[in-house]
Amino acid sequence: MRVDLFDFDLPQDRIALRPAVPRDAARMLVLAGGDTQDAHVRDLPRLLAPGDMVVFNDTRVIPAQLEGLRGQARIGATLHKREGPRAWRAFVRNARRVRDGDVIDFGHGVTAAAGERGADGSLLLTFSGNEPVELLLERAGQVPLPPYIAGRRTPDARDADDYQTMFAREAGAVAAPTAALHFTPALISGLADRNIETATLTLHVGAGTFLPMKVDDTTDHVMHAEWGRIDAPTAARMNAVRSAGGRLIAVGTTSLRLIESAADQAGTIHPYEGDTAIFITPGYRFRGVDGLLTNFHLPRSTLFMLVSALMGLDRMQAAYAHAIENEYRFYSYGDASLLLP
Repeated sequence: MRVDLFDFDLPQDRIALRPAVPRDAARMLVLAGGDTQDAHVRDLPRLLAPGDMVVFNDTRVIPAQLEGLRGQARIGATLHKREGPRAWRAFVRNARRVRDGDVIDFGHGVTAAAGERGADGSLLLTFSGNEPVELLLERAGQVPLPPYIAGRRTPDARDADDYQTMFAREAGAVAAPTAALHFTPALISGLADRNIETATLTLHVGAGTFLPMKVDDTTDHVMHAEWGRIDAPTAARMNAVRSAGGRLIAVGTTSLRLIESAADQAGTIHPYEGDTAIFITPGYRFRGVDGLLTNFHLPRSTLFMLVSALMGLDRMQAAYAHAIENEYRFYSYGDASLLLP
């Protein structure tokens, strides 16, 4: 499909620079069947049914943004995907100044050697020393806010908390699963009171999620790979919910993509551990999920293509036009949509 079919005009003042306070006070556009209604995230329990299950991503954002020097050249690196105990793929600013074998000094006693370039333009960085890389990043790194936020204000101490979900346990993401930022303990209690189950899986979101599409047709796009895991007990719980007539509602496109990667043609969800590069566009037949709670996405992005595959492109174009007209807040710190086909 042509990428320009997924374009729309978004005023810059619709991009949220801070999250709603409290988190579940964010607005939520609900598309259920053929109906559309304006609500808030805190209304979610009444909009779902007893016996449904809400599935969250428990990945934790690491301080994956690094600034350093190669000689006198300033080098910026955003870690993307772990390749080994001390090696990470990274998208590097000023990469033309870095050759294979060059050592980049990120300060605070943290250095890394540059390795081979990937097909996606990333560099392999191998960190020096014996300390766990996680400790090195705590010393030298910063939380990598999305460019559409960091380009409009300076990241600060608030972001260290604001850009983590209440479920964040498994360190390894370089971007937050932002739909889950809306959840609070009170909202989780409200779901439990309605006999709506919850579960978690892990998908470490990579920096590739921020990359613009550089092709004119979706068939030419190469999706970035991310590592994920659904353990056997969680897969069994998901299958039991659907067998009993309940729905699986993914919170965030990361949760949805991993569930779909783990589901077979009959809709059975299997335990899963490994990379996924699933790319969902209109025409895809969903096998594992029955609904999605997600934020509002960028024009021409793979994520807008995903929600268009779930609900239909015309429906999503109309929904986004409604959201823009009614001053919904967009992107990582913005409002939500609940999509129930």
